Amino acid sequence: MSGADAQSAFVENVSIEELKSGLADGSIVLVDVREPNEFAAGHIPGATLNALQSFDPAKLPPPAQGRRIVLSCRSGKRSLAALELARRAGRQDVRAHFPGGFQDWAQRGEAVER
Repeated sequence: MSGADAQSAFVENVSIEELKSGLADGSIVLVDVREPNEFAAGHIPGATLNALQSFDPAKLPPPAQGRRIVLSCRSGKRSLAALELARRAGRQDVRAHFPGGFQDWAQRGEAVER
C-alpha cells in the first residue's frame, strides 16, 4: 500500500452538511489548524485554534464518546498534515478533516466568526 493509500484509508472526509449538523448538535469538535492571524481574520463558528506551525496533539480535546474531533484549515492541506501529526502522537481517535476548509465554508456564504 502506498503512502497515499494508507493516508486515505486513515482519513475521514467530512462534508459541509455533516460539519454543520455536527457543530449544531455538539457531536463534532472543530479544531482549526491555520495560523493565529488567519483565525482572527475569520473562522468557522465554534472552532478552536491549534495552529499547524506549533501544532501540539496534546492540546487537542480529549477523546469523548459521541464526539468527533474534526480538523480544518484554509483548503484541506494543513489539516491533513495535522492529522498525520496527531496519529504519530498516538491519537488514533483523530481521523477526520473538513477538506473544503474555511475557504469552502466562506464561499458558500456560511456564518463566519471574528
